[in-house]
Amino acid sequence: MSVRVVLVDDQEMIRMGFRMVLESRPEIDVVGEADDGDTALDLLRTVEADVVLMDVRMPRMSGVEATRRIRARQDAPRVLILTTFDLDEYAYDALQAGASGFLLKDTPVEDIAAAIGHVHKGDAVVAPSTTRRLLNHFTRARPTSVEPERDHARFEELTPREHEVLRLVARGLSNAEIAEQLVLSEGTVKVHVGRILTKLGLRDRVQAVVLAYESGLVEAGEH
Repeated sequence: MSVRVVLVDDQEMIRMGFRMVLESRPEIDVVGEADDGDTALDLLRTVEADVVLMDVRMPRMSGVEATRRIRARQDAPRVLILTTFDLDEYAYDALQAGASGFLLKDTPVEDIAAAIGHVHKGDAVVAPSTTRRLLNHFTRARPTSVEPERDHARFEELTPREHEVLRLVARGLSNAEIAEQLVLSEGTVKVHVGRILTKLGLRDRVQAVVLAYESGLVEAGEH
């Protein structure tokens, strides 16, 4: 079955471009378009979608607020953020609001299509280099978690190896890169990541990255 996609962007030409390239792929079906977050919410009441490609800077209702409201719904579609800006605090906010990924609009269509597939399956999609830049840039100016002691108590449930893996995930490394660094198989790393998410009660690795930075487990700029 194809992945049902809704495009949300205030620029019609951008929506048209994405529709043209995505509809050329048999595994993707573009089922609707919206020009801002408010319109997107209305559309999703009448159209069934699996993944929403969401711009962040739009009039009336931003992509951040739209993402928060979409993800609060039962059986909500996944949200994949697309932005022109590589260091965009709105994109960071959207990840906190429940988005499953973050990509730049100039990402090659093959990569966007692959990201849609990954997000649809429940994975998180944030390019490692973008993760490092995005979080290192914005966590410097943002307060740490309001309950750091509780966060650290949660981390105590992790094994030493899981701590290692979480730190590397927070630095933006992929499973393959973590496997190489820790001399493990990629499958073993995937198991560790799954256990980390379960123990910390997190949805995906994006939430794990945000928690690790906001709790102070990983410092901005740490390598």
